[in-house]
Amino acid sequence: MELTYDTIAKRIDHSLLGPTLTDAELDAGCAIAAKYGVASVCIKPFSVARAAELLRNTGVLVGTTIGFPHGGHATSIKVAEAEQAINDGAIELDMVINIGQAISGRWDAVRSDIARVTKAAHDRGAVVKVIFENCYLNEAQKIRLCEICGEVGADYVKTSTGYGSGGATHDDLVLMRKHSPPSVKLKAAGGIRTLDAAIAVVELGCDRFGASKTAEILDDLRNRLGGRHFT
Repeated sequence: MELTYDTIAKRIDHSLLGPTLTDAELDAGCAIAAKYGVASVCIKPFSVARAAELLRNTGVLVGTTIGFPHGGHATSIKVAEAEQAINDGAIELDMVINIGQAISGRWDAVRSDIARVTKAAHDRGAVVKVIFENCYLNEAQKIRLCEICGEVGADYVKTSTGYGSGGATHDDLVLMRKHSPPSVKLKAAGGIRTLDAAIAVVELGCDRFGASKTAEILDDLRNRLGGRHFT
């Protein structure tokens, strides 16, 4: 992999999801995303319209969460949440599966939940990233979720919310890439706080990764590149 600024920056979903973030901090987070030229922000649902306004014409996409962080919402609520987010300007949706149903082996319900949100998003031109929350799942469950996401046409499989008991692991990323079709992209989330950690997940096949330490990661990258490849 050739290490350039865009190799890392254009894979970052700048995470603005902390429960205590103020309105001013959310605005500042959008400014950081624009300054550093990342792929997207993943912002709290109520702030999507504000983020869309702040990031217009910057090249930074607006994303938000659906059924976050535990995935236990009724599917109809997830669909309504997706539609509201798109109305407000989001074009990327990070959806949490119903974790309890997956652990219970209720695969038809899990499949329907993912499929309905994916259809609602695709009907409006939005992208869906399906969050597994791998820290609670066994290998067979993770594999089945990868298969389902391929079957229903989800755009990404994603390791975690960043708010469970564990985040992205290299073993999980290898497993998910292996068992997802090429049409489904891979996103890591949880624990990617340094440039070296970011490089590692990209080398494992991640098309995106979530980060709250965006400025630190990209400042380190600029220093390592000696000022080359700035956006």
